[in-house]
Amino acid sequence: MNRELATKKATELVEQMTIEEMASQLKFDAPAIDRLGIPAYNWWNEGLHGVARCGTATMFPQAIGLGATFDDELLHEIGDVIATETRAKYNEAVKYEDRDIYKGLTLWSPNVNLFRDPRWGRGHETYGEDPHLIGKLGVAFIKGLQGDGEYLKTAACAKHFAVHSGPEALRHHFNAETSLKEMWETYLPAFEESVIDGEVESVMGAYNRTNGEPCCAHSYLMDEVLRGKWGFKGHYVSDCWAIRDFHENHQITEKPEDSAALALERGCDLNCGCTFNKIMSAYEQGMIPEEHIKRSAIRLFTTRFMLGMFDKTEYDEIPYEVVECKKHLDLASKAAKESVVMLKNDGILPLNKDKIKTIGVIGPNANSRAALIGNYHGTSSRYITVLEGIQDYVGDDVRVLYSSGCHLFKDREEPLAVADDRLSEAKTVCNHSDLVVLCLGLDESLEGEEGDTGNAYASGDKRDLLLPLSQMKLLETVIETKVPFVVLMMAGSAMDLNLADKHANAVLQTWYAGARGGKDIADILFGEVSPSGKLPITIYTDLDDMPDFTDYTMNGRTYRFLNKAPLYPFGYGLNYANTQITEATCKDTYKNACENGVKVTVTAVNNGEMKTDDVVQVYVHVNSENEVKHPKLAAFKRISLDKGETKQIELNISKKMFGTVNDNGELVFDGTKADIYVGFGQPDDRTKELTNKNIHCMTI
Repeated sequence: MNRELATKKATELVEQMTIEEMASQLKFDAPAIDRLGIPAYNWWNEGLHGVARCGTATMFPQAIGLGATFDDELLHEIGDVIATETRAKYNEAVKYEDRDIYKGLTLWSPNVNLFRDPRWGRGHETYGEDPHLIGKLGVAFIKGLQGDGEYLKTAACAKHFAVHSGPEALRHHFNAETSLKEMWETYLPAFEESVIDGEVESVMGAYNRTNGEPCCAHSYLMDEVLRGKWGFKGHYVSDCWAIRDFHENHQITEKPEDSAALALERGCDLNCGCTFNKIMSAYEQGMIPEEHIKRSAIRLFTTRFMLGMFDKTEYDEIPYEVVECKKHLDLASKAAKESVVMLKNDGILPLNKDKIKTIGVIGPNANSRAALIGNYHGTSSRYITVLEGIQDYVGDDVRVLYSSGCHLFKDREEPLAVADDRLSEAKTVCNHSDLVVLCLGLDESLEGEEGDTGNAYASGDKRDLLLPLSQMKLLETVIETKVPFVVLMMAGSAMDLNLADKHANAVLQTWYAGARGGKDIADILFGEVSPSGKLPITIYTDLDDMPDFTDYTMNGRTYRFLNKAPLYPFGYGLNYANTQITEATCKDTYKNACENGVKVTVTAVNNGEMKTDDVVQVYVHVNSENEVKHPKLAAFKRISLDKGETKQIELNISKKMFGTVNDNGELVFDGTKADIYVGFGQPDDRTKELTNKNIHCMTI
């Protein structure tokens, strides 16, 4: 149903309501209005990397792993699968009048915030640190979730608007300060694409203030930008209990009635929380006009009509059997394989099981389900850890020895034992193995959202980039044994990999690979498939040059503003083949690029001995005093190359990439020329050093 018709129907329905009934519908747990045939509806559902918190569903790699695929077509497919399973579960739930939380059609995903600082605990919910990458993947995911049918398949939500990325411990009273230039250069582009290109149905406001105003009642962001400049027509939802922060933490209002009135006035339509329980009290005191309540109710029912909640839809017959069906599980496996980033390989990989008698699998994440799932996850009917994936792959042909080696972060596994009680076992495994796969990293108990159950540091953020001391000792122990070893970093953010880079024979960043990701990781280790992921973040050498976590300036942060070489750069990732860009051409002028964008033609070849995917990346740097410090990602495309195959592709660069943002936050085309770089990574010295691959440069 198109928005115009849905709004007409919503208006007709809302006009039949009393003011009390309208107000009741602006809470996430909206009650039924029996006299109008309106069932209860809970707006809160999650679908970050699979249907979450609602029982069984296909679980994909965590969002940061999806970012590492650089595969917008895959993200669209995944969004469609999540929407399909959401509909299947919704269809069954409503049969039994089960209208509980996490069972609706409004998915509060994706998280299109920019991963600006590696200490942020929620960074693994994002697609990385580059505005263009986040925007393109976010739009693809949103379109997959919402579908292209007569009705919305599900309603997506771009969050958290805006200038939000930690610290988690301060988010309820923190004021993120940023210039208009950095706001429009870094923090807003992915939201702009989500709204304009993705036509996302809802936007969620952040907890924090931005430049003094709370993000769930922000005159500039919500009115001038979102609904004004971008023409957003959907509904705006608060983060959970964020409106309560107005009076309790931000202290910009005195009481709940003031907060509810301010949020409604600024255009926050739906309250995840309890403050909108005070709407009627505020209304009776003359603090809220009826038109504000009615406006939000119409917006919310417009979404419900667009979802077909009061009609028959093409999605009503989606059967429950699609949940975790083979097709969906195969797609999750494909995503996991595409997400793994090989950072180092001295030739030890791929492993040949015919030449190995005993393999040691060591580490707190080796047999951990938690290290597969990330946060905002669903439940799988089966999990395959890395240990199980390796055991299944080698079968009886190779002996597999296992030791956890240490606790994830405590100094001992057994409470009554002495500290480091698993280190001697880890040494034993090393000394009885031909090689070791060492599984280190984090899980949602160490990096995640503020207040998440079991989070070791309460806030969810990391203090630094170091592994927990227990794991550092384990890594040092393995190094001392001199056994050949491969490090799998199972984490959702940049960790200190200096020691692993120096001593390990190979290093792979596997993220949180999804419920059955252990099988996919094993397939990569043994060469069934070539790794092809690219880093969607920078892995820094250290934090010495990083601004304070509470400082929202970008200097020194992310690949676009680095002041020193990273350990592993954004866009970097190795494979088992030998791919090269042999030719890149752009037959255009800078003037035309600023008016219409340009097309780049690229020829790629695989001179290696096996099939592989790789990601063609195009970077642009404009000759302007407003330009960011380093060339910025402007286009990308994942390609598949058979052994010996040559392929020609075309990539379109938007005209926006040839503009720059001035101090007023305006996109201007003030450059004199632009350099265009094409390769399988960034045009930086560190990438060249690590890959020894050609980077083609053209000036227009």
